[in-house]
Amino acid sequence: MTRPPATPRVVIAGASGFVGRALAAAFAEDGYDVVTVGRTGTAVWGDAAAIARLVDGADVLVNLAGRIVSCRYTDANRDEILRSRVDTTRELHAAVAAAAHAPRVWMNASTATVYRHETERGNDEIDGVVGDGFSVDVATSWERAFFAGDLPATRRVALRMAIVLGDGPATRMLFALGRLGLGGPQLDSWWFPHRRYRGIGAHPTGAVWSSWHRTSGRQRFSWIHIDDVVASVRFLRDRDDVSGPVNLAAPGVSDNRTLMREIRRVARMPLGLPAFRWMLDPAMAFLRNEPELVLKSRWAVPRVLTEAGFSFGYPELGPALEAVAAAHAPRARDLFSA
Repeated sequence: MTRPPATPRVVIAGASGFVGRALAAAFAEDGYDVVTVGRTGTAVWGDAAAIARLVDGADVLVNLAGRIVSCRYTDANRDEILRSRVDTTRELHAAVAAAAHAPRVWMNASTATVYRHETERGNDEIDGVVGDGFSVDVATSWERAFFAGDLPATRRVALRMAIVLGDGPATRMLFALGRLGLGGPQLDSWWFPHRRYRGIGAHPTGAVWSSWHRTSGRQRFSWIHIDDVVASVRFLRDRDDVSGPVNLAAPGVSDNRTLMREIRRVARMPLGLPAFRWMLDPAMAFLRNEPELVLKSRWAVPRVLTEAGFSFGYPELGPALEAVAAAHAPRARDLFSA
């Protein structure tokens, strides 16, 4: 029978991305034995016995696994985005349920995109309104797999992450728009309807055909700096009284006009044309991405973290973008390009 080791073990699934690498370094710094599950690593997906051995006796489990969403939502990509989240969560769930010494806390990635397009009020974990369509269905399916069943020995926290600012795909894409001359506000407008955002999963929601909102560049932009992701995970790891969904989003929500103005300032790109959807959609196709990233009004409020006493290192957008640029100054040309 496996016993908890003297050195605490953390199992990080999906550790190859920039958030996973940052968390692995943080846990190692905190004295944890860091083991990973992924396509490569200490254990690989599909090897149930190896995953079970890692999970049994671990102190903490963190799951970040899932195909990157910075892509075009083709049918194949849509299916893989959903499958890669739900199936891996179910694999870990089975390992936790079977463990003689289950992890005391399991933090599973989710997304602040679970909330509806919102311009009037912020969505917190208590009163927030869940939306519909593809991205929301992915989030709700993911969380249903995570919270399924009874795991009495394990506290579960769903990390509803906003867009993470750092040396990652979302930040690169935003700066790339600036370099393409599209660093002004992004303005939703009519465009040829498509089916890429239709619902998915066992209970698909929303309309089959895409629609648009007249937000005039005032759509909200929820975000969080990578350092605050790491700090909040450490905070939640050590707070036994916090469970359920937790919004990982900075309190200083921005809007799209402010976001793009700050990107132009930090990237030293003085000019930026406003981009209507008819300009943005082809540009995003060139960048192999979706305009939803900048056109959906995402407004997540970190009520649980704030009420628990968490202090954000980067509560406001401007200093967060400056810190990202400064941290990657030797690679600024790469960061600000496609």
